[in-house]
Amino acid sequence: MLGAAAVVASQLLVMPLVNAAGHDPEDGEKHSHEQDQAQVQQQFNDYVAKLKQEALAAGYQQQTLDLAFADVEYYQRAVELDKNQPEFKLTLDTYLPRAVPEWKADKALEKYREHQQLLEKIGAEYGVQPRFIVALWGIETNFGSFTGGFKVVSALTTLAFDGRREAFFKKQLWEALTIIEEGHIKPEQMKGSWAGAMGQTQFMPSSFMSYAVDYDGDGKKDIWNSYGDVFASAANYLKSVGWRDDVTWGRQVQLPENFDTTLADLDVKKSLDEWQALGITRMDGSALPNRNDIKASVVIPDDKEGRVYLAYANYDALMRWNRSHYFVAAVGYLSDRIRFPR
Repeated sequence: MLGAAAVVASQLLVMPLVNAAGHDPEDGEKHSHEQDQAQVQQQFNDYVAKLKQEALAAGYQQQTLDLAFADVEYYQRAVELDKNQPEFKLTLDTYLPRAVPEWKADKALEKYREHQQLLEKIGAEYGVQPRFIVALWGIETNFGSFTGGFKVVSALTTLAFDGRREAFFKKQLWEALTIIEEGHIKPEQMKGSWAGAMGQTQFMPSSFMSYAVDYDGDGKKDIWNSYGDVFASAANYLKSVGWRDDVTWGRQVQLPENFDTTLADLDVKKSLDEWQALGITRMDGSALPNRNDIKASVVIPDDKEGRVYLAYANYDALMRWNRSHYFVAAVGYLSDRIRFPR
């Protein structure tokens, strides 16, 4: 049988704590949180009003601003994701099977064949092998099936308002307003990632303005819905950053035990013959192609015990798209699976 003190203690475990006035402290916290939210919302509304005035002064039409900001909202989730981007403790050997599972390799080949005529036409015009267009499409948005559900204007406005990278996100917001004003997409259809990357190519608005293509000739650069515009925009980007259609992206290689790892740098370029002379071989131990005209860099994404690549000019071009060795390796690997299906 419990004593009186024990009974009181057990009741405290199940009864809500109250302060001297008989109020639940959690009510106070909730009220304070709601006040904070209301304050942030008011500050955000004031910021939007200021942005509109700046945009008008910059020459944007009132109608554009009315449409673009009609249902603008503060995305707390975008701020959280921007501040806490995950750091994955993976190696390339564990990452690649996740980024390019068998079903994705199969789907890439299926999509390649489905759009082969269009892809080959665009590939020939821009000097980009079609398999790389499909690989980028697959890695970025799972062939257009996942392009993000954030309203781009709201996401960019939120991140500009947050202030940590205001200049960058405000620039992207102005570009987004230009895209709307030029009639490429309606604001309510302008969806993308939490950071404002848009469409099946996941272009930021500034990349859209620089590289997006109206390939189907309908007057709109539609990277959301038009396969021609999607593929040509990706190809145009690659062509603009130095893509070559006479070489691949790179190859996995073996290093000699005494290899000087200070040479593993994208800024260090040597011919395949020169790398061969330093002891680098194909994965099966055989000699590299006898090519003096192809320059390459050694890339070690993890360490010498993991995957090592000879990176060609197209590796550098893919790094311009996304400065991640893991991203480039995934795109390259998927492109190889299209080229050499199992």
